[in-house]
Amino acid sequence: MSAAILRHPAYVEWPSDPRDRLPLTLWGSEAIAKAVGGKASCKFQVAGVEMDSRDVVNGDLFVALKGEEMDGHRFLQKAFENGAAAAIVDRPVDYPHVLVDDTTEALKALAAAARGRTSARIIGVTGSVGKTGVKEAIFASLERASRGAAHRSTRSYNNHVGVPLSLARMPARSRFGIFEMGMNHAGEIEGLSRQVRPHIAVITTIAPAHIENLGSMEAIAEAKAEIFLGLERGGVAVIPADSEHYERLRLAAMAMDARVISFGRAPHADIRLLDAIPSANGGSLVTCEFDSGRLCYTVAEPGDHWVINSLAVMATVRAAGGDMAAAGLALAEMGGLKGRGARHGISVPGGTALMIDESYNANPASMRATLAQLGQTPSSRRIAVLGSMKELGDFADKFHSALSEPLIAADVDYAIFVGEEMRALARELGKPAFNSLGKPLEWEHCNTAGEAIGLLEQFGIIAGDAVLVKGSNSVGLGKLVDHFT
Repeated sequence: MSAAILRHPAYVEWPSDPRDRLPLTLWGSEAIAKAVGGKASCKFQVAGVEMDSRDVVNGDLFVALKGEEMDGHRFLQKAFENGAAAAIVDRPVDYPHVLVDDTTEALKALAAAARGRTSARIIGVTGSVGKTGVKEAIFASLERASRGAAHRSTRSYNNHVGVPLSLARMPARSRFGIFEMGMNHAGEIEGLSRQVRPHIAVITTIAPAHIENLGSMEAIAEAKAEIFLGLERGGVAVIPADSEHYERLRLAAMAMDARVISFGRAPHADIRLLDAIPSANGGSLVTCEFDSGRLCYTVAEPGDHWVINSLAVMATVRAAGGDMAAAGLALAEMGGLKGRGARHGISVPGGTALMIDESYNANPASMRATLAQLGQTPSSRRIAVLGSMKELGDFADKFHSALSEPLIAADVDYAIFVGEEMRALARELGKPAFNSLGKPLEWEHCNTAGEAIGLLEQFGIIAGDAVLVKGSNSVGLGKLVDHFT
């Protein structure tokens, strides 16, 4: 190449970026050993981090975690057969490795090193309902705007192991990092947030999930507000303006000197819904307003809950300095996640039926939202397969029996209730009041997903039917979805 070409203004003026000096590989052996305080057996580089030998792919670092009943060291051979480049272990092995005293603590240390080396804008997401979907939508929005330089926690890796694993996987060159945080008990979100140290903390909504352990809605709101305790100085709190716990959340954020951005229908919302109408693809055409203008965009996911979720996404993208127009395009292209709204066309006598897969999680708020969505879905018949909602404790009978109202409002033709807790709903629907007026609802109760498969086959899905499958993951209704799809 000639000197004249090298002096061309296009080369001279190309903007420099400090990230360009960062390594392209995820981790090298020396960096891992330094981060975890261990000793590397040899030099190596890895492209990913994994804790399950079944999920290891070529170039991964396998972390051999030890639990009360399981020891990851037993699966080292399987991990390396699947392509692991190295492992973190607490004993010498005949594979490339970093030797440490405690592999769980090593994973946390590697996560802390990943967080410490990045200049990415970090976002933490929690909430009783919708956190995985909102996390994915934020990621899709920022990945589009940054041309692939966004990172997020995969699946629902949102607990004391999943969060550090997701952090350890974050490339040094990332411009954005989005991390989901979940909890069953008070105090858990705080620990996760202090690891993630988000610049932006998002709470999707407050609903009676895990009320068995927390005892009240106020306690749930306080537990979710723990996410603000890990906020970086000058951070942003994104909270639902329509929640009855809005003021509690706002005060908790302000106590950490956070700037509050709210979203919703309420007049005081910073990202406020002006209008939402059905779109041709089954989703919604949304118009929102904020301090510097308005934005109209399409949300591919159906349901009013996704209209509100989209406002949380827009608030977060704006706070992160992202492109709201790019976020609108991402929302228009998003499809449902497996177990969380994925829609399947299934071949049945006469043509095709729709199966809506919400089998991964369920609580009273999400049950109502998805039943309302079913009620708005064009179909010849509406069928609901509903599994028990777990972790409701003494409130279980109350919340299960209360599903009778949205079930009737959705104009469901046939329902299957799965699990012991669903007996309360069956008893409620068995009362004379539900059989005296309007279209009768045909329903069955069973104990397992296998029995539900038999009942649904016996009833017979036909062309034009819409089938909603929703329940807590432990009920196992994902097996029913897999069977029919």
